[in-house]
Amino acid sequence: MYPSSLEQLINSFKYLPGIGEKTAERLAFAVMDMEEERVEQFATSLSKVKENIHRCPICNGLTDLEYCSICNDKTRDNSILCVVEDPKSVFLFEKLGLFKGKYHILKGLISPLEGINPEDIELEKLVDRVKKESYQEIILAFKPSIEGETTSLYIKRILGDMNLSITKIASGIPIGADMEYIDAMTLERALIDRKNVE
Repeated sequence: MYPSSLEQLINSFKYLPGIGEKTAERLAFAVMDMEEERVEQFATSLSKVKENIHRCPICNGLTDLEYCSICNDKTRDNSILCVVEDPKSVFLFEKLGLFKGKYHILKGLISPLEGINPEDIELEKLVDRVKKESYQEIILAFKPSIEGETTSLYIKRILGDMNLSITKIASGIPIGADMEYIDAMTLERALIDRKNVE
């Protein structure tokens, strides 16, 4: 139906997560309406991301330098390590500006049903790092799910004999949520993690 180059662009947009046929068509037509230099800038930025961005050898974060800006930052608190499942989580925490420690990014979460085992998410790299550094606290910041809970328990087991505190972020009912729409697992976690009213 479309000219072949336009069809190819639409199909390319469909490779992106959450982009279906209609959205891909809208994006393709938006590109056609862009000025030439804007399209060139867009194409160049796509190429540069693939060419320049790589994993930090220390934390697994995304960087275009030898080490990421957080690992290079001498003002960060070296006694606290926050373990997350992917690089996007680091950017979320950094936008808040509340956490001043270091990060370690896993390559996903343990999920036996999907065939993802501890070795697949590079937990040995975390263990090696914890052994080399003098962390006092490890914060596990995973999504509240079966996979998140499984990964937390596994990390607790493999780091349990080290002299450090292992904590995880609180989970429960978000502010402003309507109780009738809260799922059972979230409600159960909120009940278990209840706090004193202050």
